[in-house]
Amino acid sequence: MALSQHDVLRLLESLRSADGLELVRSVAERMLQELIEVEATSRIGAEWNEHTETRTALRNGHRDKTLTTQAGDLDLAIPKLRSGSFFPSLLERRRRIDQALFAVIMEAYVHGVSTRSVDDLVKALGADNGVSKSEVSRICCDLDTQLTAFRTRPLDHVRFPYIYLDATYCKARVAHQIVSRAVVIATGITEDGGREVLGVMVGDSETEVFWTQFLRSLRERGLGGVRLVLGDHHAGLVNAIRKVMIGAAYQRCRVHFLRNVFSVIPKDAGEMVAATIRTIFAQPDHDAVRQQLDTVADMLGQQFPQVKQMLLDAKDDLTAFAAFPERHWKKIQSTNPLERVNREIKRRVDVVQVFPNDGALLRLVTAVLFEMHDEWIAFPRRYLPEGSMEKIYPDAPPESAPALPNTPNTTTE
Repeated sequence: MALSQHDVLRLLESLRSADGLELVRSVAERMLQELIEVEATSRIGAEWNEHTETRTALRNGHRDKTLTTQAGDLDLAIPKLRSGSFFPSLLERRRRIDQALFAVIMEAYVHGVSTRSVDDLVKALGADNGVSKSEVSRICCDLDTQLTAFRTRPLDHVRFPYIYLDATYCKARVAHQIVSRAVVIATGITEDGGREVLGVMVGDSETEVFWTQFLRSLRERGLGGVRLVLGDHHAGLVNAIRKVMIGAAYQRCRVHFLRNVFSVIPKDAGEMVAATIRTIFAQPDHDAVRQQLDTVADMLGQQFPQVKQMLLDAKDDLTAFAAFPERHWKKIQSTNPLERVNREIKRRVDVVQVFPNDGALLRLVTAVLFEMHDEWIAFPRRYLPEGSMEKIYPDAPPESAPALPNTPNTTTE
């Protein structure tokens, strides 16, 4: 998108009246915007309103992007396409994660808890002469402002029929001891089939009180329209779901259930048992799914009575998915959608190994989730098929988050 003469004159006038730093910021902002537009034109194969044989896509407006530089924040506009996606090569998608990792490493280094690998990373980052506590505080403060805003943002802009809950464990120092910390994460599928990161929290362990606090924080931020919650069978999590997510069904993750089954059968029987149990999830409708579970329980019960009892005890939770549209079944039978999220978190966490405190751990994990969330929003890929949500919200107006129950038997804190 070339500058017109009017644009050039207006830019020159604004530059004349700007101070030195503002001049640099304005020039950098305009230069980057022009480079972004040129790259977009090359990617599309045509200028604005130009008809060419090489055109591969159509423009569909812009989305705002703030780029933080030494000259200040640059307000940029990233072109959107009607089909496919575009992101300028000049901008780093993972920059926020790298900042968080840098902050954690510096914090560990300053507090004298770094390992040899962290020392090497500090040197690789150009901090051979060390870094002051005030510098670490400045880095962390700048980063925490935007990460806290992301973690506490309202969730009432859309309904979330399905939410996924899971926990991963990382090492951090608490009261001068290295202990395992639970990092609980929630992601959701929106009513239009997209995905969002909903929240994250760090605590001692997966107790009912901790999960309840986390789920209530999501409700307080406006989470609404939840019809199914997916998670493993941790007692604290299940109790918290039934207590807080009133009106939502609970789906026990089939993958976690199989792992529980494997722990009570001989190893050489694992493949046969798994294949038999999987037939439950390959049935055509709700009634067939539940009938097949009974059939499988009887079949396996002849050789593995403990597995039969596990299946019967888990029947309602294991088959909750079958009450929802069949086109959604493969995506709502397990917490597998969180597996990639957890892998990326572990990849970054393993660099630090031991965090100096919970705040540093939360900072890095939030940064990873923020970048994933941005990626899901900026490069939308419908996670569930279009036009498949009508059965979930039949003739229902948009709702706000349900009020929390206020009865004596709903709180344990």
